[in-house]
Amino acid sequence: MNVPLLDLKAQYRTIKDRVLEITRQVYDSQYFILGPRVEDLEKKIAGYCRTGHAVGVSSGTDALILSLMAAGIGPGDRVISTPYTFFATAGAIARVGATPVFVDIDPDTYNLSPDKLEETIANLPDDALKTVKAVIPVHLYGQCADMDPILEVAAARRWVVIEDAAQAIGAEYKQRRAGSMGDYGCFSFFPSKNLGAFGDGGIVTTGDPQVYNRLKILRVHGSQPKYYHKVVGGNFRLDALQAAIVAVKLDYLDGWTTARQDNAARYRGLFASAGLTDRVHLPVEKENRHIYNQFIIRVDADRDELRSYLGEQGIGTEVYYPVPMHLQDCFSELGYQIGDFPVAEQAANQTLALPIYPELTESQQAYVVEKIGAFFSR
Repeated sequence: MNVPLLDLKAQYRTIKDRVLEITRQVYDSQYFILGPRVEDLEKKIAGYCRTGHAVGVSSGTDALILSLMAAGIGPGDRVISTPYTFFATAGAIARVGATPVFVDIDPDTYNLSPDKLEETIANLPDDALKTVKAVIPVHLYGQCADMDPILEVAAARRWVVIEDAAQAIGAEYKQRRAGSMGDYGCFSFFPSKNLGAFGDGGIVTTGDPQVYNRLKILRVHGSQPKYYHKVVGGNFRLDALQAAIVAVKLDYLDGWTTARQDNAARYRGLFASAGLTDRVHLPVEKENRHIYNQFIIRVDADRDELRSYLGEQGIGTEVYYPVPMHLQDCFSELGYQIGDFPVAEQAANQTLALPIYPELTESQQAYVVEKIGAFFSR
């Protein structure tokens, strides 16, 4: 049996007619950059995420960079975040000239640990602590970070809070949507995301009208009006074609999320029935709306061997992320060493993503668990 990690063709078959019609309308309009399609998506995403405003941008990475620029963060500043994330989180901090400061993660959710955040603050020299201007918690794999203590620390120190919600559109923390709790919420429409475009795209959410206006100006090279520049921005514009497609897919998102949650529950039952819960650590749901952008298992040993075996059985998997940020060569000058963030390093060595997409069938899930059981019983 073939079980891909993600089957976008199966999703496309369910929305093909609507997508073809909306793209035809965009082609006929010959309006391809920003414009009414982007404005329509921005209003819909702001409503969905329960924020006052949203600004469509060219990618999730650019959403982070634009947010840091709008917050005035640059050379000489430090930004706290997690070492266990996609590279864009730390890369965006470096791109604006700031310095990443890493904090270890919670072993259950893989998100930034508030306790470790307090430890980091206590151990930072005073001169370094004074230069911390922001914190970027990442809502990894579709579950929100523990935001209340993070927001409390940030408020006390007047730090900007930028939520990296690239994997978490629609996720909730105590009935609050991802992207609505910090000063900025950054989302990605990369095709593999729960809400994906047909190429790159992203969006920034905010509840502050002044921040919203600043984001819009910086998105178009800092011009207001056109050709007049008081600040230097960038080309962070969202294509109308991608906005139109994402707007169509947004109508289906809650149904897809429910299907992912059902698949996660089914996995739990299958692993329990197979007697594998002592060998396979399943995702821990700490918040009330986990959207399962990924279904991450952790095994104490033989992760890479298990992945190789599943691949031989036709089962797609992925390792998110094999090298934590503090051990990436490009950040070697920060001085971090192996062992500095043991929980993040353990996650990098032991976690594996299984197929969880909405169109996944019961028989495919049963086959995945059967083969994992076969691996451990060899």
